[in-house]
Amino acid sequence: MGDGKDKISNLSRGDLEAIARKVDKLGDGAKKTKVEVENLTQAMGRFVATGTKSSEAIGDISTAYNDMQKTISATAKISESLTNALGTFTGKMKFLGPVAGAAGTAIAGIGKAFGTLVSGVAEAPKAMITSLDDQASFERCLAVGGDDFIHKPFEKVILHAKIKAHSRTRELSKKSNKQKKLLEYHHNQIEREHEIIEHIFNNSLENQGKFKEYLDFNLSPASMFNGDMFLVAQSPIGNLYCMLGDFTGHGLAAAIGALPISRVFYTMVQKGMAINDIACELNTLLYNLLPGHMFCAATIIELSASGKSISAWMGGLPDAYLIDKDGNVKQTLESQHMALGILDDQEFEYEVIHFETNSNTRLVLATDGIIETANKEDTFFGEERFLQTLKSKSMISSEDIVADVTEFADGTKQQDDLSIVLLNCLPLVPEEQEREAFSTLAFNLSLSLNSEQIKKTDPVYDVVNILSSVGGLNAHRSNIFLLLSEAYNNALDHGVLGLNSEIKKQEDGFFRYYELREAALAKLTDAMIIIDMRYCPDTLSLYFIICDSGRGFSSKHDELAKVNNEFGRGVSLLEEIAEKVTYNASGNQVEMCYKLS
Repeated sequence: MGDGKDKISNLSRGDLEAIARKVDKLGDGAKKTKVEVENLTQAMGRFVATGTKSSEAIGDISTAYNDMQKTISATAKISESLTNALGTFTGKMKFLGPVAGAAGTAIAGIGKAFGTLVSGVAEAPKAMITSLDDQASFERCLAVGGDDFIHKPFEKVILHAKIKAHSRTRELSKKSNKQKKLLEYHHNQIEREHEIIEHIFNNSLENQGKFKEYLDFNLSPASMFNGDMFLVAQSPIGNLYCMLGDFTGHGLAAAIGALPISRVFYTMVQKGMAINDIACELNTLLYNLLPGHMFCAATIIELSASGKSISAWMGGLPDAYLIDKDGNVKQTLESQHMALGILDDQEFEYEVIHFETNSNTRLVLATDGIIETANKEDTFFGEERFLQTLKSKSMISSEDIVADVTEFADGTKQQDDLSIVLLNCLPLVPEEQEREAFSTLAFNLSLSLNSEQIKKTDPVYDVVNILSSVGGLNAHRSNIFLLLSEAYNNALDHGVLGLNSEIKKQEDGFFRYYELREAALAKLTDAMIIIDMRYCPDTLSLYFIICDSGRGFSSKHDELAKVNNEFGRGVSLLEEIAEKVTYNASGNQVEMCYKLS
């Protein structure tokens, strides 16, 4: 017992005195409330008795009612303050044992109950009983705080019915208010979560404003989160990589795929990977990550550091256009593949297209939200109108294009994300960064493929993987891949198989070309392609010799120009990337020297 007394004596005397003062104030408030209720009752009695002097009586009722409301409000605040003080006091008493703790809890419960009672009085509906029937008196009754009025004389059944009706209304009001607060809570939670997600998205998209001289783009989401994404990064040797993607649908569900996509894209570009490597890795990621009904239509491009060529993997987005500064279309680039996330690794298509550019050309990329924007007449913006917009002014900006689309929509709600990218094909300067040291070990590598091996395998990817494992060469992986893939495909398609690229210019020419290619491969016999590679650390050079058993071509200038056109500008691409390109007299062997420094 001695310990208990010591503990009691240690309780804050200030807490107890504060509780006592609050209890006194609460008592005073209760007494004052009782007086105010009596005043209101007397005022209502005078109102009933006055007859023609009802206006003065109604004024008395208004005054008495307002005084009562003020007293109730003040008492409620005192009750709340007392409840908080009792809560603190209860916490301190709980260590004294179950009895003392229960006593403290009971005291706190009394305070809360009184607060609830006062609050209930404030919220209870008020009905006026009157023998008056003029409209002005009715309006005055409602104006001073009444919720209803009952004419005298009245039946008890009517009074009971009105009380029940007001009780139902009050319960509905309380339920509605509770639901409103719950909705506000969830709304605030969602807003907070959206802010966090938006912050993460913004931080995951690097380099967005880093290449303003080269890129002009505009991404306009249909909702808070954008299902379209635009990624840009520069490789160690200075090539500029861009990816425009459009996920199925829009909003948060569509945008969620941007996070893993961006990480893989930036990592692979930093390693100097070729765009078909990037496309393959992203396809595998999305195929395993996304549900079956979702995919990502995308175009991935690589602008060479010289600004003279572009390589592109195009899967599912609308046509891209190579235009001049006035918006005239120089070349239309059609999508060649399925969107990312649809095909598995075995079915995925690696092929890329290459084309030449110069400082006067621009590449235009857009998602389907642009051409599928509809106006009030349900007419699409369409490709033809889009091409006219590109020619509407010199060096048109992405903002101008989106403004034209918005004007065409004429107030129609935006149904899809709108994204437009304009790439200026200018020379780039590689960023200064620490690079992997070059290997000091010279080596030669030779590969001979017979007809059966040519039919069953594409050796370029494996050869590039081998070379990229050598110290210092991985940063040049993309250029090495372009050189080998172009030279090997030229040797196979035009040397061994004897195909003519003029077929591609016909309607559905690409499909016809690859049908012929498959048929020729199936019948191939007695053919050979030899690939020789040599690395020289002293001059930091790679040397390639690719020889085929085909008919070859003349090395004369006019014949070479013809072959350049026939090969889809592949020869020009080789000359743009390699320091030196030479052909033998019969035209079935090419030698290339690529400088690593």
